[in-house]
Amino acid sequence: MKNTILISGTNRGIGLELVKYYANLGWRVHACCREPDAAKALSALADGDQVILHKLDVSDSRQIQHLARELSGEAIDILFNNAGIYGQADAEFGNVDEQQWLDCFRINAMSPLFVAEAFVNHVAASEKRLIATMSSKMGSMADNGSGGSYAYRSSKAAVNAVVKSMSIDLKPRGIKVVALHPGWVLTDMGGPNAEITTEESVKSLARNMESVNLENTGCFLDIDGSVIGW
Repeated sequence: MKNTILISGTNRGIGLELVKYYANLGWRVHACCREPDAAKALSALADGDQVILHKLDVSDSRQIQHLARELSGEAIDILFNNAGIYGQADAEFGNVDEQQWLDCFRINAMSPLFVAEAFVNHVAASEKRLIATMSSKMGSMADNGSGGSYAYRSSKAAVNAVVKSMSIDLKPRGIKVVALHPGWVLTDMGGPNAEITTEESVKSLARNMESVNLENTGCFLDIDGSVIGW
């Protein structure tokens, strides 16, 4: 039986590269994004059996529940919460927009929990039993030496707390949970001065996910596999 992965936020960047990577490994890939019909690069990968596209706005709890019901009975080896936003680009001290901050929190910190809750039985029924969430080193308070970016930093710090709690709560079910830093990647969010390509990032992310077990569940891993301080 094929291994199966469900990935959110797959219309571009790292999410799109994750789809390509796992499809090339022969995995069954459930690729989710807000508007599949408008995602031309993603649509080109769909084949109806191995790469299956789904409409999913992770800020919409009804869509999350609908997709979980649609895939009822299917084992999901890796549930990858990749969808995320940077939010307000100039969220500096004295200039933070309340609504944009709330939107960033909803997508980056709250949605990964709601997606995990909806698909926990799918993951528990699988062989690998892993829930991965895309975090960022910018969510590390230990690593913060430049300040600013209040909305993005705080949302990623919050999702790290979510990951840690899930790792404790789901360990009795044999489910591993991890927060991942993708590196500084050449994407729309990472910008043109980034250090690595999406291909390089995804290869390392896949390697790091393979290193997670029930002993180190709840860890926050850098792109090189080292542990990032909270």
